Amino acid sequence: MIHPINFKAFHGGSREEGYIDFSASVNPYPPEWTDDMFRRAKEISTLYPYYEKLEEELSDLIGEPVTITAGITEALYLLGVWMRGRKVIMPKHTYEEYERVSRIFGGRVIKGPNGPGKLAELVEENSFVFFCNPNNPDGKFYREKEMKPLLDAVQDTNSILILDEAFIDFVKKPESPEGDNVIKLRTFTKSYGLPGVRVGYVIGFADAFRSVRMPWSIGSTGVAFLEFLLKDNFEHLKKTLPLIWKEKERIEKELNVKSDANFFIMKVKEGTIEKLKENGILVRDCKSFGLPGYIRFSVRKREENDKLIDVLRKTLNI
Repeated sequence: MIHPINFKAFHGGSREEGYIDFSASVNPYPPEWTDDMFRRAKEISTLYPYYEKLEEELSDLIGEPVTITAGITEALYLLGVWMRGRKVIMPKHTYEEYERVSRIFGGRVIKGPNGPGKLAELVEENSFVFFCNPNNPDGKFYREKEMKPLLDAVQDTNSILILDEAFIDFVKKPESPEGDNVIKLRTFTKSYGLPGVRVGYVIGFADAFRSVRMPWSIGSTGVAFLEFLLKDNFEHLKKTLPLIWKEKERIEKELNVKSDANFFIMKVKEGTIEKLKENGILVRDCKSFGLPGYIRFSVRKREENDKLIDVLRKTLNI
């Protein structure tokens, strides 16, 4: 017999149309070439989507070998191959899929403090350690100096640090630590504002990840996206990230919140989520992160941010 796993993760992203969706933390400016990309996807949809050459070209663009995956999510599930019976350490308030994957594949879940220094104290021989940087949901980004205790701990214990950098593109002047025991997970779904196009990549242990990944996982749309991304050479990010940073700084001043990423958490009073929805705005309830009474909302376009700010100020009397 088979039985369901007794753990359910909740994710952001609107399940209803007609709302301004602040619950999904993505770039509100999709690429100008999106329509051409979908036309290209249709052209190649009768073919099996092989992408080894595109993977080589992306590796050249990134500057080190990468393994293409269907977003970070596929990479998390591939990690399960090596997880059974291992101690799997993660912060208490972070992305829930780490715990779900660990439980599915038989890892022994240990939750600890969110800071890398305190979390390092839990690392034992041959552990897996999940760390989201910047963290979801609070947007806190830890610099290399702050990460050093955790990096040293995984090195000294022959453990693996799985560094989820899904939102690193939104950080000004980001730093990404190197190490033989570090696996970095990255995705384009956030920074290109296309969460339905499942394309991400892994840095580290390329031979191992390529040996277990599912064939054709990104589909023809993913292949078309990569073709256009490589031609774009990250120009879209250079154009749109400054717009997001400008709005982020404005929201910080208007609502007295702070983040290193493109989203914020905020303590609110009961009924705020419902009030926002009445005004056509969806935000993320942070109960599932173990933070009841908090909401998470992303940075969107100026006119959309104006509406969010106005409703929150009126609702919270700020």
